[in-house]
Amino acid sequence: MMQFSSDKDIVVFDLDDTLYKETDYLLSAYHAIADAVHLDVVDEMLDWYHVGKNVFLCLQEKYNVDLSLTELLEVYRYHDPQISLIPESDVLLSHLRREYIKVGIISDGRSKTQRNKLKALGLEWIEDVVISEEFGSEKPCEANYLYFEKKYPGYYFTYIADNLKKDFITPNRLGWYTVCLKDDGRNIHSQNIDVTEIQKPQIIVDKLTDLI
Repeated sequence: MMQFSSDKDIVVFDLDDTLYKETDYLLSAYHAIADAVHLDVVDEMLDWYHVGKNVFLCLQEKYNVDLSLTELLEVYRYHDPQISLIPESDVLLSHLRREYIKVGIISDGRSKTQRNKLKALGLEWIEDVVISEEFGSEKPCEANYLYFEKKYPGYYFTYIADNLKKDFITPNRLGWYTVCLKDDGRNIHSQNIDVTEIQKPQIIVDKLTDLI
């Protein structure tokens, strides 16, 4: 359990595989692509994905679809996603909002893609959102985190994320409290990797409600 104060704490989240499951976005995108090419191929696309094949190339080669690889990729990136918050993430966000704790997001990705996700997840109420394409730099660039320190001087910062490779390096160096949400077996980026001390979070939780 963590105690947050409305006048001195800000809790910053990663987005993908922290607040929702990125595999849900992938499934949503495959449904959008199947609709665009007028084929019932979602299960087949998932099979190709799970064995490491180029899904769009397989789709073109087997079905000779009208959409180019670029057009298929655009559907994937820019469709309106059918995704939802992980239930425990929803509970934690609601708790923080109810207690007037400031909340922010640092996420790598394209502006339109990530903004579409935020809209689908009902998170447009979060004012402080740093998206790499909009900001001009990706994690672990210090500037993405210093945005919050400059806007909220004197606050205590917590960063909650999942990617051991890049998420915790900079907040650890800046003295933030770092929390890793443990992979439930569905994460896009595996947590079964060798990491240095600076890459390690201070704590790992099974679910975000463990922080309440």
